[in-house]
Amino acid sequence: MTTAFTIGYGGRPPDEFTRLLAAHGVATVVDVRLRPDKASVGSYALAKDTDKGIAGLLARAGIGYVSLPELGNLFLGYPDSLARYAAFLDRAGPLLFDRLADVPGPVCLMCAEKRVAECHRKAIADHLAAARGWTFTHIE
Repeated sequence: MTTAFTIGYGGRPPDEFTRLLAAHGVATVVDVRLRPDKASVGSYALAKDTDKGIAGLLARAGIGYVSLPELGNLFLGYPDSLARYAAFLDRAGPLLFDRLADVPGPVCLMCAEKRVAECHRKAIADHLAAARGWTFTHIE
């Protein structure tokens, strides 16, 4: 059984964000945003220089970072985007989750939305729980 977490950075100061991750013993943040380079707050953007942006922020806190844009929500803008995304995972999940096997844990799925109920990372967590027996704590 794999224990994992989810978190949204929206509205969180960077120091609070890293403090929460460290308090939960997170080893690696898995960025599940479709466009991690487009974050509105520079601390959370994927920068070309790994000492800057989200990778640098996490490295300074002793936390690893992996970007998996293939887990991003392709259905943003649709009124039923979360339902569409869950259906997508039912079809493509086995192909999409192979890369997670090599990520040092405990892992934390990260996206922008602060509340997990408003984010596709809940669908990812639900799918991994049902298909692979993972257990999740949603850091809110």
